[in-house]
Amino acid sequence: MKRSQINDFIAGAEEFARAHHFHLPQFAHWNLDDWRNQAADLAPFVARRLGWDITDFGLGDFVTCGLILFTIRNGDPARRAQTQAYAEKLLVVDVDQITPLHFHWSKMEDIINRGGGSLVVQLYNCTADGGLDDTAVEVMLDGVTRRVKAGGSVVLYPGDSITLTPGLYHAFWGEGRRVLVGEVSSVNDDAADNRFHDPVGRFPAIEEDTLPARLLVNDYERFLGLTA
Repeated sequence: MKRSQINDFIAGAEEFARAHHFHLPQFAHWNLDDWRNQAADLAPFVARRLGWDITDFGLGDFVTCGLILFTIRNGDPARRAQTQAYAEKLLVVDVDQITPLHFHWSKMEDIINRGGGSLVVQLYNCTADGGLDDTAVEVMLDGVTRRVKAGGSVVLYPGDSITLTPGLYHAFWGEGRRVLVGEVSSVNDDAADNRFHDPVGRFPAIEEDTLPARLLVNDYERFLGLTA
């Protein structure tokens, strides 16, 4: 992906959040100079991977298979007992833009439709060897347990939510219109807790055709010299 494209995608995500009256924290809007001029200790941002994240899952087709995320708060995965036990993200999902089938080894999460179109979530139980089980899935939607056939989908309309337990395969995409999605979970660890059914990449290869308007979480080392 070109850096200019990433800048445009994030600018669009910021505007989309504002249009739905979702206010991101101040650091969501820092530019490169703002980051470099901070007197505050920036180590927590790196350790907790707070900030913007964009992925095409290594497939090179962001429009079809991609996701924009912003991690608002998170515990430190390396120091779980001493930090927050929870995380919160905002996601922007376009129409028919797929986040491929995956599960989390330990994270439990609620996915919430915060506004826009509908969010379609496909579900499979996981077999002992990490495959797709053919058994029906029991899943909780806003406190109500639903039974869904293997590979079946549920639709979340604005305000609806789903609870995804560890080991439950899920894929999702927008329907009708772009969707603003919230995620509330236990501590998030993208480095070790994601298991995709088909091998994918996590971060895009970036062609630096311009400077970043917003740093991504995987930019902190390169542009700020900060490592986790």
